[in-house]
Amino acid sequence: MNTPTATPTRVEHQLTDKGYVPVYTTAVVEQPWSTYTETDHGTWATLFERQQQVLQGRASDEFLRNQRAMGMTPDRIPKFDDLNRILRPATGWELIGVEGLLPELTFFEHLANRRFPVTWWIRKPEQLDYLSEPDLFHDLFGHVPLLMNPVFADYMAAYGRGGVKAHGIGPEALVNLTRLYWYTVEFGLIKQADGLRIYGSGIVSSKGESIHCLESPAPNRIGFDLERIMRTRYRIDTFQKTYFVIDSYEQLMEATQPDFTPIYAALGQQDSIPAGNVLDADTVFNKGTGEGWANDGDV
Repeated sequence: MNTPTATPTRVEHQLTDKGYVPVYTTAVVEQPWSTYTETDHGTWATLFERQQQVLQGRASDEFLRNQRAMGMTPDRIPKFDDLNRILRPATGWELIGVEGLLPELTFFEHLANRRFPVTWWIRKPEQLDYLSEPDLFHDLFGHVPLLMNPVFADYMAAYGRGGVKAHGIGPEALVNLTRLYWYTVEFGLIKQADGLRIYGSGIVSSKGESIHCLESPAPNRIGFDLERIMRTRYRIDTFQKTYFVIDSYEQLMEATQPDFTPIYAALGQQDSIPAGNVLDADTVFNKGTGEGWANDGDV
């Protein structure tokens, strides 16, 4: 593990005439909590309170319960050390501070060793509704509560180990694995007894998508299928065209048990699936109307 640097910097995507270009960093930093301004704390409070209202009846029971157990409140940006004192005994995970977006292999290695990277800085007030990259609110509010769940925590560590392996196999394997992360950890839905609920961090940290993913007729909602997800392209610039629904966190863990090497080889012989397509073999909870969809731009 990298030794924390003394003076963290704010590493953000760079805006060019072709849009935002990712900028990567590998530094591990101490959370400079004393340097957060009242504006920073106010941004946290605004986002926290807004999402708490939106997520009642929409987020999974496990997410809401674990968030309360960790003691997150809108009063102040949480201290990583305080959260680690709760998280480590629960599942063996710990939070580490980072300056921005990590290279894939660095990210996988942290996950494999039960270290979850949290961007130390928070978005600006004018970025409340959209940010092109992860910040403290997305990482801390969106990702961390489910790391208290032992099964999901094991899934994340297994994903990290799988990522290290896929990195050695090649870029096509990484594309397949990235789609799995996108459609589960970031934009996943779960089926509870009282209906579909959100567990994906990209959704729970977004007011608009928290509503859209469950209540809009536009997107597809399809049952989880590992290889189907690994073939499916996705959106990074709009709400998702398709959301995949798990039955339980155990289902995710079971999906990581096989050796993915032959799966990658088989998928290499098949075409990718456009983000909005519904297949005959899909378990369909909702076939979307497609209203508002862009015709290009799938990743």
